Amino acid sequence: MDIFLEKLHLADAEQLFAFELDNRTYFEEMVPTRGNDYYNFDFFKSRHESLLEEQDQGSSCFYLIKDKDASILGRMNVVDIEEPQGVGHLGYRVGQIHTGKGIAHKALKILIEKVVEEGRIKQLRAQTTTNNIASQKVLEKNGFEMIGTSDETFEMNNQQLTFVYYSWSSLLK
Repeated sequence: MDIFLEKLHLADAEQLFAFELDNRTYFEEMVPTRGNDYYNFDFFKSRHESLLEEQDQGSSCFYLIKDKDASILGRMNVVDIEEPQGVGHLGYRVGQIHTGKGIAHKALKILIEKVVEEGRIKQLRAQTTTNNIASQKVLEKNGFEMIGTSDETFEMNNQQLTFVYYSWSSLLK
């Protein structure tokens, strides 16, 4: 499947809200909930506008993973960019009906090519939970190295979990 990354725009709010709403239950199996307010369109739209402000200020980059028809398949973000060290924190999610198709792997590969080309980000950090094996594989297939696990556990969906930390660096490539 051909995919591309597109920076987040104001016009994406309604389609992105529908994507998040459609995948809420699925996402909340893997990551902590964003809370009920997030799924109220007025709140979501306000949050969306805040993300665009962050993007305009350069502290974060928000991308939508889209197919050839411009349908949203997922999201990929680099947030809390630390200047001048060039460190960014990666987050991503792919809609349930699009999992298992290599979309997250392809999208992350595209993102890494973008950050290398732009030269602004030298290191990406990511974290996932111990039960999210698919996410761990996506990171590792794209050259991320596991750098540790959290000493603290937390409960989510009746499971005791810890975070697994990963790092990718353009300096090692």
